[in-house]
Amino acid sequence: MTPDAKLASMGLTLPEIPKPLANYVSFKRHGDTLYLSGQGPRRNDGTLMTGKVGRDVTVEQAYEHAKLVGLGLLAAAKAAAGDLGKVEVLKVLGMVNAIPEFTEHPKVINGCSDLFVAVLGERGRHARSAVGMGSLPGNISVEVEAVMRIHE
Repeated sequence: MTPDAKLASMGLTLPEIPKPLANYVSFKRHGDTLYLSGQGPRRNDGTLMTGKVGRDVTVEQAYEHAKLVGLGLLAAAKAAAGDLGKVEVLKVLGMVNAIPEFTEHPKVINGCSDLFVAVLGERGRHARSAVGMGSLPGNISVEVEAVMRIHE
């Protein structure tokens, strides 16, 4: 089953790629390596999902936010590669806007990682860091960036 068919079977669709908020691009390709800029979670209407994890946002909600970010990253990867079947995830950096006492950052970023594996199979498995931040732009709950490889 193709990645697009897997997304459809999960009832998911790729969102529009968000326009950069400053002087950067959504992705940069160098040879077969694809660098994806960090994204935050967006609702269907494009508004960002905000809040401090551990206070305003539960682990379960933040997991879903990270999953939405994963969809946005897959949309950018598809735009760069032309076909999600060519994409392999190499490295993910997940950042969680959390209270200082919060310690479950990996559980949050699993939302993105689990999506990548569900859609891309073995090519979705990746190296990863999941870290806490004192704040994130616009008070978004999570931000994820990724490095991918494009197989021609």
